[in-house]
Amino acid sequence: MKKLKNIYTLFFSLVITFFGCQENEYEFGQIVAPSNINVSVEIVGADENNPFGDGSGFVNFTTTADNSSSYVYYFNDIPETAPSGMTTKRFTKVGVNRYQITIKANGNGGVSSSKTLEVEVFSSFSDVEAESFLSSAPITQDSDGNDIIGVAAPVSKTWYIAKNQTGALGVGPSLAFDIQINGSPTQYYFPAFFAAPAGTANDCFTDDELTFTKNADGSLTYVLDNKGQTFFNGNAAHQTVVGGSGANGDECFDFDASAQSTVSLSPTSEDWSQVQDPAFTPRGTVLNFTNNGFMGYYVSSTTYEILEISETEMHVRTLDAADPNLVWYLKFTSVKPADNALNTAFTNLVWEDNFNTDGAPNAANWTYDLGAGGWGNGELQTYTNNAENVIVEGGSLKIKAKANGSSYTSARLKSEGLREFTYGRFEIRAKLPASQGTWPALWMLGANFSQVSWPASGEIDILEQRGDDKNTVFSTLHYPGNFGGGGPSQSKELTTSTTEFHNYSVEWSAAEIKFAIDNEVYHTLPNDATLPFNADFFFILNVAMGGTLGGTVDPAFTEDMMEIDYIKVFQ
Repeated sequence: MKKLKNIYTLFFSLVITFFGCQENEYEFGQIVAPSNINVSVEIVGADENNPFGDGSGFVNFTTTADNSSSYVYYFNDIPETAPSGMTTKRFTKVGVNRYQITIKANGNGGVSSSKTLEVEVFSSFSDVEAESFLSSAPITQDSDGNDIIGVAAPVSKTWYIAKNQTGALGVGPSLAFDIQINGSPTQYYFPAFFAAPAGTANDCFTDDELTFTKNADGSLTYVLDNKGQTFFNGNAAHQTVVGGSGANGDECFDFDASAQSTVSLSPTSEDWSQVQDPAFTPRGTVLNFTNNGFMGYYVSSTTYEILEISETEMHVRTLDAADPNLVWYLKFTSVKPADNALNTAFTNLVWEDNFNTDGAPNAANWTYDLGAGGWGNGELQTYTNNAENVIVEGGSLKIKAKANGSSYTSARLKSEGLREFTYGRFEIRAKLPASQGTWPALWMLGANFSQVSWPASGEIDILEQRGDDKNTVFSTLHYPGNFGGGGPSQSKELTTSTTEFHNYSVEWSAAEIKFAIDNEVYHTLPNDATLPFNADFFFILNVAMGGTLGGTVDPAFTEDMMEIDYIKVFQ
């Protein structure tokens, strides 16, 4: 609807209800109940074509009455004081909706009169991007160039509790409240925001699946699959829903939450100015659920404010319906979390290379192994430091293997003498070459290699892939007694290794060495003082051709590459 300057002013007939006693004479003057209450209602943008307003949802109210000193408006039974009788209310439920409002006029001596009326208001609030993120529905444009979502058939996306992230469930204070300290009224806040550590939230909560669907009729619907059990806040008012007492704190109960809800989006109407929570910049969009819908953790709330949302991450908060001094925080992900996630002990980023400067790799981080000779594995390539084989471009490091007549060239980078580390979490985000015969490797070698040689130096293969199997990757450790074709090794199926970037990680401590892909651990080996994995190691990044793991090279091969988005070291 168009926003028009014309505003209709609606006047409602007088209805007066008197409260309290009235006497003709009092020592402090006559007490007279307010009378002749008149309410002017101004629906912003209303005209003949838009009788319920321009979609903003704003309504201006002005109330006058004889013998009245102040006024209180009750919207949905929630009082809002208006000493002058003037106030503005934004109604946010999407569509045309009828609301009941009660206005109380206060007189002297504690007497008051009230008037109740109804108003119909149109709200067209939308957050197209949020709806798209929630449901994966595509954003298009109408004839005026406005972003819209239009789908011919339902489109859905499932969200999961981000159980492997700190703060998947969090709680903090909502509003300040007054208490008596040494006889004096004092504003009190909960002392700190609490975020559950990664992997510690209750199991009957973390297996929840939340599905949002954008339907062809334009509606957004929602279903919670909580596997038959719901995690309830330890408040008796919440747990009475299932007959619980609340005496034992947070608990799981059998509770069917599968009813479909309709979801409407509205602008936030809460005053969060006094909330002592982490430094968020809220989106300002609220999700409203019908049929008592809720987002996994039961606190009797059906409205959730979006703090942050993207294609894969969502962070919301909601006021506890039974305890308005608490606000709850929930994190969700659209990527199903791994059950055996890498809950790292290393969180301090000590070094990284993001490959953001085009040209040759940073000489402060990387040098090269150069030449041919098979490198002990019957490989076919010659390693160079030429730009055609190794270059930083478009935000990634590209190691290119190329056919060169009847031979091949490629590159092998190393951080030897430049970046060497003992213990930590080492994460490399990479996409692998797809061609038959390519042998990509992301690995680490003991920094004492030049003194003690291999395998005494030890070798940590974070990632390797055979030339004849591009749907599997593996990790291996080499050390005395476990080298050559041996060494503890574990493979993992990964069908998108050559089409998508994945995070290949090793977490290495004095006690154990764990390998993970996209934060999911798939290979673990105990470490101890008898092994060579207790001293500095450096990185090696290369793409070999043929050899013991590369195998037969495709006769039609011309070139292929491994791309590395970043390398990070946490200790």
